[in-house]
Amino acid sequence: MPLQFAANLSDMIEDEPLPVTLGDEKIALYLLDGEVYATHNVCTHQYALLSDGYVEDGCVECPLHQGKFDIRTGAAMCSPVTQPIRVFTVQVDGNAILVDI
Repeated sequence: MPLQFAANLSDMIEDEPLPVTLGDEKIALYLLDGEVYATHNVCTHQYALLSDGYVEDGCVECPLHQGKFDIRTGAAMCSPVTQPIRVFTVQVDGNAILVDI
């Protein structure tokens, strides 16, 4: 499947997740140190949108039970989360953020 337009770079705010839906996928976009990242937007522990969470030190904290995921790798960083979240390849083309889902 080709890269899909997800958002405009100008819509992104550093350390503020941006929720988007691409097809059936709930995605969260992040701007960290000038780089754009994309992860699945649903916590692997219980259903909660990570885009409603808090971003700090390259991690997103789930708003439900405070589990943390590494935004760059998807790794589960602390309990209660044990399963990683999916990460997606991102390409920035001018102002367009494109995601490979």
